Amino acid sequence: MKRVALRGIAPDHLPRTLRILLENALRHGTAAEALRSWTPGTTGELEVYPSRIFLHDTNGVPVLADLAALRDELVALGKDPALVDPVVPAELVVDHSVIADVYGRPDAARRNVAREYERNAERYRFLRWGQQTFRQLKVVPPGAGIMHQINLEHLARVVEERDGWVFPDLCLGTDSHTTMVNGLGVLGWGIGGIEAEAALLGQSVAMPLPAVVGVRLTGALPAGTTATDLVLTITERLRAHGVVGKLVEFTGPALAGLPVPDRATIANMSPEFGSTAAYFPIDDRTLDYLHFTGRPPAKVALVASYAREQGLWYDPAAVLRYDEYVDIDLGAVVPSIAGPRRPNQRIALTDALRSVADELPDGPRTSGAVGHGAVVVAAITSCTNTSNPAVMVAAGLLAKKAVERGLASKPWVKTTLSPGSRVVMDYLAAAGLTPYLEKLGFHLTGFGCMTCIGASGELDADVAAAVRGQDLTVAAVLSGNRNFEGRIQSDVKLNYLASPPLVVAYALAGRVDLDLLTEPLASGVRLRDIWPSQEEIDTVLGDVLAPRLFEHAYDDLFAGDDRWQALDVAAGETFAWGNSTYLRRPTYFGTPPKGLTGARALIRLGDAVSTDHISPAGEIPVDSVAGRYLAGLGVTAMNTYASRRGNHEVMVRGAFGNVRLRNQLAGVDGPVTRGPDGAITSIYDAAMAYRAAGVPIVVVAGNEYGTGSSRDWAAKGPALLGVRAVLAESFERIHRANLVGLGILPLEFLPGEGSGLTGEHPIDIELDGDGFGTARSAGRDHRVRVRLDTPREHDYYRYGGVLPYVLHRLSEGLPL
Repeated sequence: MKRVALRGIAPDHLPRTLRILLENALRHGTAAEALRSWTPGTTGELEVYPSRIFLHDTNGVPVLADLAALRDELVALGKDPALVDPVVPAELVVDHSVIADVYGRPDAARRNVAREYERNAERYRFLRWGQQTFRQLKVVPPGAGIMHQINLEHLARVVEERDGWVFPDLCLGTDSHTTMVNGLGVLGWGIGGIEAEAALLGQSVAMPLPAVVGVRLTGALPAGTTATDLVLTITERLRAHGVVGKLVEFTGPALAGLPVPDRATIANMSPEFGSTAAYFPIDDRTLDYLHFTGRPPAKVALVASYAREQGLWYDPAAVLRYDEYVDIDLGAVVPSIAGPRRPNQRIALTDALRSVADELPDGPRTSGAVGHGAVVVAAITSCTNTSNPAVMVAAGLLAKKAVERGLASKPWVKTTLSPGSRVVMDYLAAAGLTPYLEKLGFHLTGFGCMTCIGASGELDADVAAAVRGQDLTVAAVLSGNRNFEGRIQSDVKLNYLASPPLVVAYALAGRVDLDLLTEPLASGVRLRDIWPSQEEIDTVLGDVLAPRLFEHAYDDLFAGDDRWQALDVAAGETFAWGNSTYLRRPTYFGTPPKGLTGARALIRLGDAVSTDHISPAGEIPVDSVAGRYLAGLGVTAMNTYASRRGNHEVMVRGAFGNVRLRNQLAGVDGPVTRGPDGAITSIYDAAMAYRAAGVPIVVVAGNEYGTGSSRDWAAKGPALLGVRAVLAESFERIHRANLVGLGILPLEFLPGEGSGLTGEHPIDIELDGDGFGTARSAGRDHRVRVRLDTPREHDYYRYGGVLPYVLHRLSEGLPL
């Protein structure tokens, strides 16, 4: 970094994350006063220019669809459609569409991929059109792995070289778990798809200067604990501390013993504890990982020299200043799971039986097959843990010991293995562990997000019939990062996050209402009898892991298989939309918003409503509003909401479509509310009735509204329903930005002002013009803060959202 004069603290004491942002501001010539004069507690605004944009298919399709629609709009205005062309490099990984339909058999992966292409060929042809049309877009075809694990193992530059410049790899992605690459010393975080579109066209991402939380790690993990136990502990601790919208920066003596896979496991779950990013500094561990994953020696040398020169290298003696401080002792970590509805609901394994019993209608059961407390899904899934060879080998060794003791998974458990990288299957095979996992039903089901994103597929028919017929409270155990209600599988009410070896253990037990530490899994065998030692794990890792595995897995990453290469791709600078049920020309170019008088609450929600509640990603129920719409078009294979994000007609009908949604206006779970006439009806039909009556609608909610995935459809869906504002106690960072990007006004209640606003009466919203306003309902005033946090967001809102704003600028020949 060029030495610059700072009017705040000395440069050597500046947090590393802020040094990266300062370099970004100086290189792009943006105002950096808040960074130049930074001291703890400084506030201000930033404009961030990412070095690259990172996408996946289910978010990437609507991003490309919006860009294609912008081209159409420019053509209609007599302008050159090529004005819409990314100026920032972008990579899109197809990893969110494969579903775990087939499982527990050797051909499961092959058959699931075949079904994936049958369902998604239209979308994949569109992605290939985007790849050949947009010059800086690269697409990683299906079957390569999960985007974040691929980013960590191969795509991440750490230090970028471009146009004669050398600078930090600042990666922004349309998936909230883009933060996983923070474990490698790359600053990056999740943004909304709408923000990504603007950034691709060269616009900065405007944001308030975040507070930086220094998290000091000490001690070492005790024997018998895993990186998963550590990250669940950190998630609980930091969510309780309060890090929403802040940068977390790890430091402390424990870093020296924490390898990159463990760091990445922690960084991956940054959204679960609420931070914008969870950054680990560059050190010798970083260089070891870059060497190990096959990065060229010259690249590794560049990373080392640049980091040292720019003050990004980790120096234990350096005294950095932070806004806030948290201390975490790794030695206090114990075996844990998290659930049943939130990733920060950590439960020590010693307390699991008591916690689970509280969730069951009749308390714990002591025997039986499919009943309350049965495990019906056991999934080794998600880049969170499959990127970590230590926990994956631990799962394989536990499976080996279990098979040798004569144990088997219970027949009612759906067992799946969906790694985030082909490397995983290579080292499991090299260690001779694959046959034992398969003996327990953990056959490869595909390389993709699968169960973690909700693409877990159907349960066994007999199991599903028992669950539905008896209204059973059953459980899923997965090695993922999210367990929100209704996300994993619609028949499953309890969802627990656990390490891969614990996933195997619960499959053997077949139930969650037992004490894994004292009760036998089966045939008198206890968990401690088959739990592998750290020495055993280390021995296997030393024998099988080598750079050649990564070099082979990523040798031809962008080529794809024969099916990908055989897809027909239409040429042309604009896309021929056709009559597809997967792809429809977007309609987000509305008029600027007007005043809000006499508004009615479409729904009244409580705390911690996730984007999974607002816009589900899983299977589209046949009897849902969206399902009935598709059936009316002759569609029999509904597929998932995630796969149909390119069709706004489906997605608007799926808005607030989670079967576990708790709308206080309705009094029952599900996607229903009270319409204008007071009768219970679907949320979609109520919104359409309000629209027909000319009545504006709003959403009223509690704390942490929009937690979870960076899902732009959680804003697009409500916008198309006609929602004009969301009034909440607080917002999760990405979702608030998405609301603004769609022209929905986020209004945050001042402390104590949200109580009493039931949503049962008309609401008049008046803005003061000074960043505050009043929501008047039933004779009471509720003071709110207008959460348009930057001047750019005021511009977006004035034009009705990002796309109308961008279209205006492009059509007028104005710079973005």
